[in-house]
Amino acid sequence: MAIKDRLSGNEAVAIAMRQINPDVMAAYPITPSTEIPQYFTTFVANGKVDTEFIPVESEHSAMSACIGSEAAGARTITATSSAGLALMWEVLNVAASDRLPICVALVCRALSGPININCDHSDAMGARNTGWIQLFAENNQEAYDNMVQAYRIAEHKDVMLPIMICQDGFITSHAVENIELLEDDVAKNFVGEYEPDHYLLKDDESVAYGPYAVTNYVMEARRAQMQGLRNAKQVILDVAKEFAEISGREYGFFEEYRLEDAEFAMVIIGSAAGTAKDVVDRLREKGIKAGILKLRVFRPFPAEEIAESLKNVQYLAIMDRCEDFNTNCGPLGAEVRSALYVKGHSPVSINYCYGLGGRDVTVESLTSVFEDLMTAKETGDAGESYRYLSVRE
Repeated sequence: MAIKDRLSGNEAVAIAMRQINPDVMAAYPITPSTEIPQYFTTFVANGKVDTEFIPVESEHSAMSACIGSEAAGARTITATSSAGLALMWEVLNVAASDRLPICVALVCRALSGPININCDHSDAMGARNTGWIQLFAENNQEAYDNMVQAYRIAEHKDVMLPIMICQDGFITSHAVENIELLEDDVAKNFVGEYEPDHYLLKDDESVAYGPYAVTNYVMEARRAQMQGLRNAKQVILDVAKEFAEISGREYGFFEEYRLEDAEFAMVIIGSAAGTAKDVVDRLREKGIKAGILKLRVFRPFPAEEIAESLKNVQYLAIMDRCEDFNTNCGPLGAEVRSALYVKGHSPVSINYCYGLGGRDVTVESLTSVFEDLMTAKETGDAGESYRYLSVRE
């Protein structure tokens, strides 16, 4: 039976971690993720988990410790945000290359500069090409549910890659919402125990992690790593199906909201999707065929599935909560447009950079996005293909 509670996103993720009961957690505090290891250390101190908690001197050290413990055969977890993830940059690539299914609870926050502690996706998107699986949550419930599913995905024999469970800093991490938790035994049985085939402390087996690769091996290693990401697509769907059986909550690569007959659509990630749904409901009341595609899985990128979902959309807004500094588009804009191009779909599209540094995302601001799409239809001119939303020019 589901346990009803009122929890912040950080609390919900920490409870999921308690239910998983990982072997090791190495962490260093950084706003707004600090509460996650803070809550978790109380579970350690009170004997509610068997986890070895390792306090370290930096986030680089945290990920380095995670790599060491995971390579030794221990299920390992950490949490971070913003500059903390940036300080891990070097070893994020090592973790993925070594095929270590470490889990990071990432509470998304703007990267400096200017210095800012509020939400945008510049940290997660900056790490998008390090080889990690990335799942995003709209709300606290999804943050909890994604964390429960994380190790089943990452530790699958056909995947064996690290995973980031991403939620929006302060917006979900600190806001309290009604939530349904799984019972402890149900969650633990669903996740199961970690049984790696190869690890450093395994008797009678010689294995090395992170050796120097000469020219003859690098491409093959990268190709094998890519295959793990490709395999993750089906694993993500399979795990979600099993999770639905114990929770009643269904997940996929994305959520289609009133998209079946949409002429105008928005692709968006994270908490702002909730506001976007309110906008769509209001537009539908006026007879405007608007819809939302809310992306949950960003890595591996479900390009074919997104293109299929959007194939009948004529006017499309793609929302990036970070700036990629290429003067052309944001990371989500580039991915979605590429996916559509490959499949021969060519809706009129506008890519928006929005919500940087915690800038408010309101019903009014997102309504203006759909109004821009409607203007493009009326005039036959989409205007700038890449633009800022709610900025003082």
